[in-house]
Amino acid sequence: MGDRPLIIQSDHTMLLDVHSPDAGSCRDDIIAFSELVKSPEHVHTFAISALSLWNATSAGLSVADIETRLQRWSRFDIPESVGFYIKETAGRFGTIVMTLPIDPSDESHYLLKVTIPRYAKEIQARNQLAKLLTANGDDTFLLDRYQRGEVKLQLVKLGFPVDDRIPLTHGEPVPCRLKERTGTGKSFKPRDYQLLAADALIGDGGPGTGYGTIVLPCGSGKTIVGMEIMSRLSTRTLILTTNVAAVHQWIAEIRDKTDLSADQVGEYTGEKKEIKPITVCTYQVLTWRPDKEGDFPHLRLLKDGNWGLIIYDEVHMLPAPVFKVTAELQAVFRVGLTATLIREDGREDEVFSLVGPKRFDVPWGELESKGWIAEASCHEIRIPLPAELEIPYALANKREKYRIASENPLKMDVIRELFRRHPDDFILVIGQYIDQLQQVAKEFKLPLITGTTSNAKRDELFSRFRNGKQRILVVSKVANFAIDLPDASVAIQISGTFGSRQEEAQRLGRILRPKERSSNFYSLVTRYSTEEEFAANRQKFLAEQGYSYHIEVWR
Repeated sequence: MGDRPLIIQSDHTMLLDVHSPDAGSCRDDIIAFSELVKSPEHVHTFAISALSLWNATSAGLSVADIETRLQRWSRFDIPESVGFYIKETAGRFGTIVMTLPIDPSDESHYLLKVTIPRYAKEIQARNQLAKLLTANGDDTFLLDRYQRGEVKLQLVKLGFPVDDRIPLTHGEPVPCRLKERTGTGKSFKPRDYQLLAADALIGDGGPGTGYGTIVLPCGSGKTIVGMEIMSRLSTRTLILTTNVAAVHQWIAEIRDKTDLSADQVGEYTGEKKEIKPITVCTYQVLTWRPDKEGDFPHLRLLKDGNWGLIIYDEVHMLPAPVFKVTAELQAVFRVGLTATLIREDGREDEVFSLVGPKRFDVPWGELESKGWIAEASCHEIRIPLPAELEIPYALANKREKYRIASENPLKMDVIRELFRRHPDDFILVIGQYIDQLQQVAKEFKLPLITGTTSNAKRDELFSRFRNGKQRILVVSKVANFAIDLPDASVAIQISGTFGSRQEEAQRLGRILRPKERSSNFYSLVTRYSTEEEFAANRQKFLAEQGYSYHIEVWR
């Protein structure tokens, strides 16, 4: 056992020796039920949490499976307290079940069954839940149907995940079939893992199926998974995504790869307000309101659309106001698509309870080894702070320090050198601060895309990039999400959103479409600064996916 790579500790953390030849296989096994906490050079720390265990069991991993994986890789005996925690916590999923009431004539309530008496007593003692539930015996409760989502949310926050077994309602039929050839005549067929993802969500069509979250790497074709689910359900569908460019991309893919006609697919954005059998909408337009105290007028699209399926693209970006309405849409087939379950606001439990638990994921390394996503090398280039900025930096507050470090003028020299290193690659320069991006665009005479760039201009520039007419683009964080730029092979990150791991996932994803040339992801970081600290946090995501991280000190 001495050469096994994993040390399991009694505080529910696990230490992975990254120098072990089995480190990669071990990481792929344990990431299904744990979360990466920190990742310095030699030993990575993973934590087993309640939510990570519930997501694992929801995706079909049993307690026995988890124990088998731990026993396979653990250097020492598994601490008894950890084994108990896994059994106790993972075992909670399935002990509280939401079903239709026994009386079929009761159309106002659902039934909550609690199989462990102690849990029932604890639920009864909670004032917040007592307002929502009516005791119906020692181990069952009635709840109003419209409180279905709220009850699930309150219970998961108390540590009691609900197994929702109420059948979903089928919406208005909208026949949809995937083509065997795309609009350009290319042969088309969903990949095996894309079909498995759709299988995992839809299941046998019975109670407890039809909702959940699918986790796949950027560049692996999450849009295809969404369309496969659309074709199987063939129902009125609302697709929510992050920006207008992503809306246009979804619409183009649907027209290219399904037999739906152009007049069946609508755009609901700030520019157009079409409501069609298949409608693609931005989160921004849903959460727009005329003033801070006013209502969200467009949220009625979610409530009143008679949708049979809702697809939450980039579900980790789901805005807070949409959670409330999503709680009311528990009877609808729904799927969240994402590359990472990490939410910077810590609301993963709301995605779990309201959209649905993780139903399917595939390790990034597995898809990379099969050629479905590109191999990528990750580099951090550490740059000194110019002498004239040392005193302003020392006197600044923490936020100001981060900005001074992020806008380090020496980064311009590094960008120039990286352009020289990659004369034939298609390159994205990505950053947080508009002034900095404008300087880069002006210095190198490059087009710039920011939040103020018109949608028509964005589409034109992205199209020129895809067609090979524009080799380098400078982009703000508007390009983080749901933008398909298949030929991009180099990303240069010159500044980021503090320690955002989800942003790191999305930016890396811009260069992961499979291609002949290798891909390179560069982060430019000011040495001995707060930017270096935040970069260490963003590295966690890359380490979690098994990427090596090369550090270069700039001259």
